[in-house]
Amino acid sequence: MLTIADIMTANVITLSPNDTLRDAHELTRTKGIRHLPVIDPVTQKLIAIVTQKAMIAKVINLLTLYGNEALVERERETNIMELAVVDFEPVSPSDEIATVANFFLQNKHGCLPVTNSDGGLEGIVTSSDFVKLSVRLLAERNN
Repeated sequence: MLTIADIMTANVITLSPNDTLRDAHELTRTKGIRHLPVIDPVTQKLIAIVTQKAMIAKVINLLTLYGNEALVERERETNIMELAVVDFEPVSPSDEIATVANFFLQNKHGCLPVTNSDGGLEGIVTSSDFVKLSVRLLAERNN
């Protein structure tokens, strides 16, 4: 039985609630990632997720309101919590992949945080992780 721990990304790059949209934008651009968990610096618990979809929507809104010339400054002034998703369903590293895959399909999520029983971040599982698993299983089947 495959579990989320078998496919998740551990050692995830995170944000703090004091970071800005510009911080998130730079991380996604330089690290090639699309989802950023937000961790409370005191409790070290997951409090939100910033998705690529939410960042794009906010950038388009800022462009519409202020124009291209003001975008970088407006990104620096936008606290990440203004666009972070705080209502999310975390999964456990021990959850079965089939169950989580169905949840992904039913809810059209691009990522889910993986937390321990205390709410600490263990990793993240994305749609890309499921594609990588599919490629791996197909390769094994063809051998």
